[in-house]
Amino acid sequence: MGLGPASATDVSLLLRLRQEPVDQRAWSEFVQRYGRRIYQWCRQWRLQEVDAEDVTQNVLLILAEKLRRFEYDPTGSFRAWLKTVTQHAWSRLREHQRRVGLVSGDSEGRAIFARIEARDDLVKKLEDEFDCELRDLAMLRVAQRVESHTWRAFQMLVIEQRTSTETAESLGIPVALVYVAKSRVLKMLQEEIQRLEGDHSRNVL
Repeated sequence: MGLGPASATDVSLLLRLRQEPVDQRAWSEFVQRYGRRIYQWCRQWRLQEVDAEDVTQNVLLILAEKLRRFEYDPTGSFRAWLKTVTQHAWSRLREHQRRVGLVSGDSEGRAIFARIEARDDLVKKLEDEFDCELRDLAMLRVAQRVESHTWRAFQMLVIEQRTSTETAESLGIPVALVYVAKSRVLKMLQEEIQRLEGDHSRNVL
């Protein structure tokens, strides 16, 4: 069964939109985050700018509809469900192109929706963004659970690519503790991502 309204650190945008279709904040974040990936995909596949904007908007709208209505197989993973949803959205997009000519550019651009590799590339880009979102959610959760100097040591060493010596001097701690902090946070992040993936698979129903 579904959950009630979720906070930004509970579940991903995709699951929030499935559970609460009228969540305007989630929708705005969804458009900004996933829309960027879709637009990049359009330009990569040589769609003209105006066509890329139209296709991006249509993909987002179809995805939002499919997220709410498409049935989830409880024996599978959330990622597999997302892939299936995207493929169904692609089929709708192909039909839209066939009927009304969504893409108005050259023949190469118009033929994009007949190419399986283009569809698979779009699926991968959305999956990559979902992975990035889970990582960001995990980082928010872990940052709230560890001491501030532990998180800062991880940030400086891993994210900012500072040296262990520089990090230790800046925080006033031994170099050995910098590596302990890094190891601890990485382990917690891995566990949190696995927990989030499990939560999504259970809570999508």
